[in-house]
Amino acid sequence: MKITRQKHAKKHLGFFRNNFGVREPYQILLDGTFCQAALRGRIQLRDQLPRYLMGETQLCTTRCVLKELETLGKELYGAKLIAQKCQVRNCRHFKSAVSGSECLLSMVEEGNPHHYFVATQDQNLSVKVKKSPGIPLMFIIQNTIVLDKPSPRTVAFVKAVESGQLVSVHEKQSIKQLKEEQGLVRNPERRRRRRKKVGGPNPLSCLKKKKKAQDTKSPASEKKKRRKRIRNRSTPKALSEQQGVEG
Repeated sequence: MKITRQKHAKKHLGFFRNNFGVREPYQILLDGTFCQAALRGRIQLRDQLPRYLMGETQLCTTRCVLKELETLGKELYGAKLIAQKCQVRNCRHFKSAVSGSECLLSMVEEGNPHHYFVATQDQNLSVKVKKSPGIPLMFIIQNTIVLDKPSPRTVAFVKAVESGQLVSVHEKQSIKQLKEEQGLVRNPERRRRRRKKVGGPNPLSCLKKKKKAQDTKSPASEKKKRRKRIRNRSTPKALSEQQGVEG
């Protein structure tokens, strides 16, 4: 039975690896129900999960899951100790914590870009996870860890991608990265900044230049006007003196 379980796990991992970019180390998000099931089944997660998945794993959880286990009291004290030994991933519920199931769903939204596995015994959470394509689901049954087969929604999504109807998130990321490496994608914000910089002169500087030109012309024009007035005044005096001499 152990060999057949590993064969199924290898097949399912290959499916997620080829179609959604899942890779080692496998990041497995645990909730309180999964930790409690592992405690009851005496399952050493750090030892058995890498063997079952045949690769390096990272056990992860969130602050909301830890907070939920603390509020539930002594009955889940052992599950809380298991969760506390996991790596804590940052969630967006900094100000007010939410339920563990709601928090894990938020961690795998928008196409599960971090390639998380969701490990839970919560049936409602499992149903919601299966509605989103590309999320590996794990649970414990009869004291053994099981990687669930791809959900119908996931299989349908992969078929649509293969037929050209859709583009997977993994393909979008790889296409975007290739375009950035080849310099085919430019940041629109940079373009706008360049357009603002390349423009005409500052209108204030133009006004200052005009004022300077007016100031330089004004004293010369005043001198000319004064000279003209002096000449006009001197001509009648000269004429009167000449008439007196002649007389």
